Amino acid sequence: MKILFISPRYEGGIGGHARRVAEKLNENNIQVKLMHVPHIPIKKLKNPSFVIFGIFMVLLMREKFDIAHAFNAPSAFVMRFVNSKKKVLAVHGVYSEQIGLIHSQLTSSVVSKFETRVLKWADVLTTDSKIVQETYKKQLGVDIVHLPAPLDTGELDKIPPKKKLNDQVVYVGRDSYEKGIDVLKKIEDRINAKVVYCTNLSWQNAMAILQESSILVVPSRIESIPQTIKEAFYLKTAVIATEVGGIPEIVENKVTGILVPPENPDELLRCINSLLCDNEKRDRIIENAFEFINKNFSWDTLLTKYLGFYENLVSEG
Repeated sequence: MKILFISPRYEGGIGGHARRVAEKLNENNIQVKLMHVPHIPIKKLKNPSFVIFGIFMVLLMREKFDIAHAFNAPSAFVMRFVNSKKKVLAVHGVYSEQIGLIHSQLTSSVVSKFETRVLKWADVLTTDSKIVQETYKKQLGVDIVHLPAPLDTGELDKIPPKKKLNDQVVYVGRDSYEKGIDVLKKIEDRINAKVVYCTNLSWQNAMAILQESSILVVPSRIESIPQTIKEAFYLKTAVIATEVGGIPEIVENKVTGILVPPENPDELLRCINSLLCDNEKRDRIIENAFEFINKNFSWDTLLTKYLGFYENLVSEG
């Protein structure tokens, strides 16, 4: 079996997920090629340049694939031109909603109409979130296969262990509006701990800081299922996150983490300071989260599902 993965990058969010899946499939005798497409590193030109360069590269490509798997909407434009028997598109979030939050509802409306057409370019759609699966079914009548994003515990085990800093809180993610970093910054001077922002660090450095911190704060306005929450679970760092998107699928309030309403800095502040001084509660949440992540998101649990997904897709012809 020969598969082409298409993503603007292979680190962080959905791109990192694509890389991890490719590595595991290659280990299991499924040949996966990562398509690396250059782009113009300017915000408004990144996606358009990725699409243009990607299509040009595909048109020059002579290889044939059993499956072309695109990761996110811009990648679908490139996927469309790949010579493959089957085409798959992974959507980690409702794209039109993301655009509406970042830009405007008018832009979201335009994208939503085009989004339906883009989704139809794929033979199969996948997502890591049940809420995304349900939303697309409800709004557009589209069926999506739920494929949870596994956690690469082997890589996390390489992070050098450090003593927990009881007075350190961490944010890991992009410095962007949808991630709610401004909400955290608004209350930073009232948090009874040092706040460290991991926005432009390598994954290894960010994980080292996450591992030594007492609490990970995820103040997002919109999300699918952040990989950084799963990483915090495994590294035994308590999680406080907003109750948006797919986050409640893995963060059960007061069991595996603490959920707060989005756009509510006062409640976020109260929960952070409360958990900082409640070691017993924090330890209980940490142990619950560690057990949950190992039981539900390890490759031991999910590998069979991934192998079966691709094998069944090819056998369909």
